[in-house]
Amino acid sequence: MQNFTMNNGLQIPAIGYGVFLMTSKEVLEHLPQALDAGYTHIDTANAYLNEVAVGQVVRASGMAREDLFVTSKLFPQSYPYEQCAKDIDATLERLGMDYVDLLLFHQPYGEYVAGWKAMEEAVKAGKVRSIGLSNFPMHKIQEILDVAEIKPAVLQVEINPYWNQHELKRQLEDVGIVFEGWYPLGHGDRTLLEEPVFTRLAGKYGKANAQIIMRWHLQEGNVIFPKTLNPQHMKDNLDIFDFSLTDAEMDEINSLPQHPYYRIPGEPPAFALAHHDYSQQA
Repeated sequence: MQNFTMNNGLQIPAIGYGVFLMTSKEVLEHLPQALDAGYTHIDTANAYLNEVAVGQVVRASGMAREDLFVTSKLFPQSYPYEQCAKDIDATLERLGMDYVDLLLFHQPYGEYVAGWKAMEEAVKAGKVRSIGLSNFPMHKIQEILDVAEIKPAVLQVEINPYWNQHELKRQLEDVGIVFEGWYPLGHGDRTLLEEPVFTRLAGKYGKANAQIIMRWHLQEGNVIFPKTLNPQHMKDNLDIFDFSLTDAEMDEINSLPQHPYYRIPGEPPAFALAHHDYSQQA
């Protein structure tokens, strides 16, 4: 597994296993398969309602906690300063862990500026190793940077060859944020997967089209969470470390027309500010 170095000097595995839209039952079945395949990076969230199951799998795995990288995320209801501190503790309790490796603000709404101080205090208390943001646009990231003692180490946003985020990366170059990409394969878009450049390169390197895209992510410096419940696909998604794309091939991929699959609303949707009870998990 390849690691990237965050701006706090800590390491983050380049490929993780995300449990978005997985029930607790599915996590209990498939997360052990991912760990067996070689994944050491797990990405969950309060809003996924499966943190308890993630913690159960980690404890049952027999793996040392320090050999795993566990991420969770807080939704906007948790951002007010005093609430944020309480909900960080609640997150750790659901996971059954003394700390998480990375904690993100999940959505760019609510009192995220006030809450950032609580995130920093959690780092200083050893409850969280690294902190970051998810789905935040540049102007809201700047609001955090303007008050931050501890800079965001990670930004999780949509990234794929149709939306390479080069402009946002340029704006944040001096901060040293590691980018994580959701929709790394275009949300299953066959048009992206079957782009002629990927088919040609797959033939050249003896790989699948999806593996070419994931190799592009790796060389772009993106952390990714390719979604699958298939144990063989889990292994295939890790089989991208034995070849490299040339600079010319990277340039060709980056010349694809750019458009996002999803735009984060400027105003919060109802679900983002509604109260959610994360304690009721199977």
